[in-house]
Amino acid sequence: MSLKDLLDVSKDKSLSGQKWHMLRQSITKRLLSGGNATIAELSTELQSSVPTVTKAVHELLVEGYVVDMGKITNSGGRRPSLYSINPTCAYFLGVEVGISSMSIGLQNIKNELVSVDLGTSFILENSQKSLLKFCELINSFIEDSSVEKKMIVGVCINFSGRINSMEGFSYNYFFSENRPLNEIISEQLDLPVHLENDTRAMAFGEYCEGVVDDEQNIIFVNYSWGVAIGMITDGKLYYGKSGYSGEFGHSTIFNNEIMCQCGKLGCLETEISGWSLINQFKDAINEGKLSKVVLDESSSTLQHNAIIAGAVNLEDTLCVDLVTQQSEKMGRYLSILLNIFNPDLLVIGGDFAQLGDYALLPIQSALKKYSLGLVNRDMKLKKSTLGRRAGVIGACCVIKEKMLFPLINN
Repeated sequence: MSLKDLLDVSKDKSLSGQKWHMLRQSITKRLLSGGNATIAELSTELQSSVPTVTKAVHELLVEGYVVDMGKITNSGGRRPSLYSINPTCAYFLGVEVGISSMSIGLQNIKNELVSVDLGTSFILENSQKSLLKFCELINSFIEDSSVEKKMIVGVCINFSGRINSMEGFSYNYFFSENRPLNEIISEQLDLPVHLENDTRAMAFGEYCEGVVDDEQNIIFVNYSWGVAIGMITDGKLYYGKSGYSGEFGHSTIFNNEIMCQCGKLGCLETEISGWSLINQFKDAINEGKLSKVVLDESSSTLQHNAIIAGAVNLEDTLCVDLVTQQSEKMGRYLSILLNIFNPDLLVIGGDFAQLGDYALLPIQSALKKYSLGLVNRDMKLKKSTLGRRAGVIGACCVIKEKMLFPLINN
């Protein structure tokens, strides 16, 4: 029996074993949500006798759901054992898909990454061949890990763009009007699959395991090749009516007649993004400005990375100037969001977060200049601490939230 089956009340149809099964569930749920506990603590909290709880815990120990953490010190008398949920009783798989690579991570129930690959080569194309290759890489990752597939509760896959998580459709990649994408991938993996927008997953990763402390209302900015935001309100991911919230980069801001990658003119991304940074760099070089950085014309991703590395590692004047100008603009338009939502915390993530103060200081300065003083005073600005792992960790947290927590709270 998997941990998901153990927690699912509907799995036990017999009346005779239902009470016993419910006690085992209650112990498991308590250890999952409340942390380690002794027999006496479980007995008091669950209002069941010590001998009965002892017997149930012993069963869970034998079956591998619970582990004995050893004796704890007390003021006197016999030292009790401390029990914990077994970290190896359930796993969660997170996948983040990029244009030229994908990242995969496997987390146990204690939020520990037991296996991770942040740089698997993969070319994302809108074709059946690309989809099958994608699923093949995920299956290979699982096979190469030390975890049996039956122990994996579910998979969360992050894509950029418009994702309908509730219905399982991706409208940017592998779109089929006939079937939800999560069903198609689920058949290939033989696992439950949930689709998520990449920025939302990154936001949730920072909330669960990253830079967030006790803040409950958060705006996470994915400042990378494109620009998007993930929002958390009262500790919950915000999706909006149709699930497409966060497309900040496709707000029509500029009257510049530059075509955005979404097909509209003057979007925020046309002047503030990784791809616009490349255009700005090339324009500056054509105007005669000098730089230590030479762009590789074979890959736009390499060009984008080279400019960021030029600012961070080489302190190249042109790269630093362009990043500073963009970040100041970013702060100006983020101030609009602050004035509207009044969040506890604003987190800067994505590729531009690697720039540290080169990006954060101009953003912070512009926020102070353009947002309302009372709003800015109550808000914290932080840089992502998860970095490149934010998407994978966030995906693991999302699938845990979607599949396991409802059973715990049942």
